[in-house]
Amino acid sequence: MAPSVYQELVFAVHHAFRTIVPEGNDRTPITWRTGIYPVLCYTPFIFLAYLARRPDTYPIRLLMLPSVITAILVAAYRFTWVIPELNVYNWGQCLFAAVAIAKALEYAFTKEGMLKIGETRPGVMKGKEKGLQNGHSAPNGASSNPQEIQRHPYIATWFYDAVELAHTMRGLKWKFGEGAHVPKHTRPLERNAFLYATLISFIENYLLLDLLESLVKLFPGVGTPMGGSMYYPQLSITARFAVGTIIHMLTGAALLAGFGMVYDLVTLFAVGCLDSSPLSWPPIMDDPWHSSSMHTFWAKDWHQLLRQTFLVFGGYPGKWIAGTYGMVFGAFLASGLFHECAMYAMRRGFDHSATVFFAAQGPVLVLERLWKRVTGKRVGGWPGRLWVYFIMFVAAQPTVDAWHRRGLGGGMVIPPFLSPARLILLPLAKRLLHYV
Repeated sequence: MAPSVYQELVFAVHHAFRTIVPEGNDRTPITWRTGIYPVLCYTPFIFLAYLARRPDTYPIRLLMLPSVITAILVAAYRFTWVIPELNVYNWGQCLFAAVAIAKALEYAFTKEGMLKIGETRPGVMKGKEKGLQNGHSAPNGASSNPQEIQRHPYIATWFYDAVELAHTMRGLKWKFGEGAHVPKHTRPLERNAFLYATLISFIENYLLLDLLESLVKLFPGVGTPMGGSMYYPQLSITARFAVGTIIHMLTGAALLAGFGMVYDLVTLFAVGCLDSSPLSWPPIMDDPWHSSSMHTFWAKDWHQLLRQTFLVFGGYPGKWIAGTYGMVFGAFLASGLFHECAMYAMRRGFDHSATVFFAAQGPVLVLERLWKRVTGKRVGGWPGRLWVYFIMFVAAQPTVDAWHRRGLGGGMVIPPFLSPARLILLPLAKRLLHYV
């Protein structure tokens, strides 16, 4: 019996999907020889960013979108890290791919292109429309805005513009970033002093991350590439929860240090090598350890790097369906799926603990709003801080445990030969304990 049209269609869709996202055993290992291919897959994305900064490119951006998304998925899922200690990099590259896909969707569907604050068209500031062609007053593509003239002598302005758009996360100076909280500058803004302060911050975050990562790897199972639960069944319930909480807090602190270290490194490169302004690099976050409500935590104290990603994937569709509440619920649901679906690349299956935790943050924020309506007071003070600590240190534990069971703690972040903690501190501590 010949297959039906529906069966043929399902087979074709599945075959196409597996061509882009192969089964784990069919993926190409990333080596020195093949590592360039995933990088090249992002070339169409950079070109799309370039088009988003050029007027009258809406139709071609729409036409390019399927190819751009396909190339990004190929880079993320067709190529894989096969060394067990590097398996966590598969998660990272898929998180990066999800961010790029969200950006590509926005670049393609924003009809007027991606505008900076004060622009009426890409590259055209208000009141400077006359005499401009294609958004530029100079034939080489130099911006009409004096503040946006490319200062770097070795990088073409059009390329710098595309790369800047592709890499901006919080949308500083961009229309899509309006309304996002930006922490106040804590470092001096004079270039040399700023670079020195950033270098010191990088070293501090590096050493702290190294110490925390080394401590996590001391726990059996949790610190191995194959992973293991942070709840040890041989312990009593009280001891089990206490050890799990310690591992959970070490993991959270390591994530914060990691965010800071990577951000400092990128800042050093952008300001020191690409001549970017220190004003464009405010702190990555405020102070999440002292948040007094979950609203403050998510809206201000936690980093806003992925704000636009979650709005594109869930916030905007949710708003279209159910208004403001739909936007909040949709953004947090997208956050949960963002963290979990990328884990598929690690070939450890799905565990939607993260999806449930992040999706639950929408109702949590609604509860805080209801509290204000009933009592007339915002959630805050020491009760609010305890509330935040309960959510982040207790309710979030299943999420972190699900990550550790699939090998997060065993992933190599800082190589052992570059680890002061593993080369000096831990051996010294072992010797001291031996003599005690």
